[in-house]
Amino acid sequence: MHVMMLSWEYPPRVVGGLARHVGELAGALVAQGIEVSVITTGEGTPSIKTEDGVLVARWPKRGPGGGDFLLDTMTMNFGLVEAALAVERSVGTPDLIHGHDWLVAPSAWTLKHSWHRPLVSTIHATEVGRNRGLHNDLQRRISDLEWALGFESWKVILCSQAMVEEVHNFFGVPQDKLAMIPNGINLPPELGVDPAIRAKFAAPEEKIILYVGRLVPEKGVGVLIEAMGQVLVQHPQAKLVIVGSGYQADELKGQARALGSKVYFTGFISDSERDALYRAANVAVFPSLYEPFGIVALEGMSFGLPTIVGRTGGLAEIVDHGTNGLLVEPGNVQDLAGQINWVLGDPALARKLGAGGLQTCHQYSWERIAKDTTALYGKVLAQFQVSPWPANEEFWTVDETLGRIDQLFSATLHQRYQATHKGGIQ
Repeated sequence: MHVMMLSWEYPPRVVGGLARHVGELAGALVAQGIEVSVITTGEGTPSIKTEDGVLVARWPKRGPGGGDFLLDTMTMNFGLVEAALAVERSVGTPDLIHGHDWLVAPSAWTLKHSWHRPLVSTIHATEVGRNRGLHNDLQRRISDLEWALGFESWKVILCSQAMVEEVHNFFGVPQDKLAMIPNGINLPPELGVDPAIRAKFAAPEEKIILYVGRLVPEKGVGVLIEAMGQVLVQHPQAKLVIVGSGYQADELKGQARALGSKVYFTGFISDSERDALYRAANVAVFPSLYEPFGIVALEGMSFGLPTIVGRTGGLAEIVDHGTNGLLVEPGNVQDLAGQINWVLGDPALARKLGAGGLQTCHQYSWERIAKDTTALYGKVLAQFQVSPWPANEEFWTVDETLGRIDQLFSATLHQRYQATHKGGIQ
């Protein structure tokens, strides 16, 4: 079985959790005997090469840009189609296409209709969930593309039951078209605390409260900073270390200024340094207002670290309050401060939660997720073999399909792309 995955980011280019998810899943599928190719973006010249058993085609964007987000997205998709065609010439047409999130929707359904191959998609989050509603034309356009990706897909994979319900209720996708397969986690090696790394971020007497993730409103970091003021009243030796970046960074730094050195923004750090911080921390906190799954919570648990999360989405499905972590009401400053104070003041509780969280992580191995995904692929291909589609569909060439997709964006975009196109790998 040859599965072609489409993802706008892929390791070593890591912007968010999507790249890590696709990278880990692709590798785990290869270990299951699946032939996997990944179509993604890159810098410089186009390239196709095997990386850890996965055939990876990295394609720079082609055509116009200039700061228009949807325009840039469409031109990226033209490049992804180009890369997919290059891979097809090299290793043949895939048996199945797997698209990850709305950013690759145009290329995913272009290839679906051009090759007459079934499309499976993973919707990792929704625009309405991220923004707690749709408040402008761009958000509504993105939401429309999410709906279209679900409509065009044979099966839609969601990472939690909360996401299954969200996609079903908001987009009207039938329940029998939805499949819940969670994200996975790799257990880190058992290493001790690195004193040099710890000293870089906190004094020896300080207790580290650790946040790792993007600095965007739905992650609830502003709530955590506000709660920190109350934590310091009871635990003056506490220190909040915030790892990550995002467009809300300047706003959050301004909010934290009143707490002085008790809040430390690391910005981007290496994976090894992040892991060292997990080992050095006293508690991990992820106070999300919206979280489809929450891979960072599992990351904290995987280090045996007591973990506090918002009672929302997939996080509430992972954490059993008082057993493997603690749950707080999203946006509730007092509740969050109280739970942090409880962990910092009760070493026995911290040890219990850390051990329980580590045990939970064994349920989310990438080997298990790959087996479930492979089984889903098999069901889709079996249904495809006896389906009247594509026999009852007029054959579309790639250019014809791109033209139809182009209508979702602008009447002139395809023409502009054709005028600036410079070709690729021959």
